[in-house]
Amino acid sequence: MEGVLQQQAPIVGPVATRGETGGLRRRRRGQELHAAIVDAVLGELREQGYAGLTMDGVAARAQTGKATLYRRWQSKVELVVAALEFAMPKMRVPADRGDLRGELLDVLHQLAEEIGSPSGEAARGLIAELVRSPALAQAVRPFLADSVTAPTLEVLRRAAVRGEIPVSALTPRYASIGTDLLRQHALVNGSPVPDEAITEIVDGILLPLMRGLATT
Repeated sequence: MEGVLQQQAPIVGPVATRGETGGLRRRRRGQELHAAIVDAVLGELREQGYAGLTMDGVAARAQTGKATLYRRWQSKVELVVAALEFAMPKMRVPADRGDLRGELLDVLHQLAEEIGSPSGEAARGLIAELVRSPALAQAVRPFLADSVTAPTLEVLRRAAVRGEIPVSALTPRYASIGTDLLRQHALVNGSPVPDEAITEIVDGILLPLMRGLATT
């Protein structure tokens, strides 16, 4: 599903904030308020975790009213997922260089940057909560989409056209192996993910696997 924040119209209600001296600043509207709410959600997730995040805390951090949040999102689950989808860096398809190894490295390096971004750090805290709370996982799953599978599948498709790997490798399951390993590394070891780990995943696992499939 496309990002929830992107599907909805920008917040248009004005919000007055107070400066350090207590005087009212100019009112924030639209995308400016939108960005403040997203930043507040990410900040609260990093510092408080999902369990400690509240609509009151997000509203206070964003310097807006709680009613403004509830007009757009009925629960903190909706708010958190929408903020993460909006803030997460967009994955691009690597340029077609005729180089399977180089293009797989490109995809995984993009993922590593995404994991190390503010939204990626906040998402790791949410993932931990999903493991502990099946009910939360069920509520969140329809809103989450893997942004890495499509670029990886395109890289694999090009390699299949060149005859480097079989067409049977063009499945989401195979395309997700490298990204799953990279995410697991980040969950266990934190970020940034070292270049050596990315290279080991590609050279030690993905390429041998694809080459093995090609000979079956």
